[in-house]
Amino acid sequence: MNRNDAIKQFHEGGDRLAELIDEGQPAELPAPDSDVPMVSRSVRLPVDTYERVREAAEARGIGVTTLMRQWIEAGLADLDESATVSLADVRRAIAALAHPHAA
Repeated sequence: MNRNDAIKQFHEGGDRLAELIDEGQPAELPAPDSDVPMVSRSVRLPVDTYERVREAAEARGIGVTTLMRQWIEAGLADLDESATVSLADVRRAIAALAHPHAA
């Protein structure tokens, strides 16, 4: 059955569409990348801001939403004083202290 026939069947009602769904193959869905339930939210950003975030994520080899999630989690950790920092950030801070004029 093609798309137009399926739409027609849907609008006419009846059991044929339900039979077609029952006869279909199960969809292969991708496995989630986390055991933690996630919530999807939309965020409006200026294009320039989004491009900066995209470039930062690309430089780190991660996705934009992953980087945004990391930044949000870091900001929340700062609020409750349970902040964690990456080893790369610690190394950069130490290097800046060792060579203050290099920055």
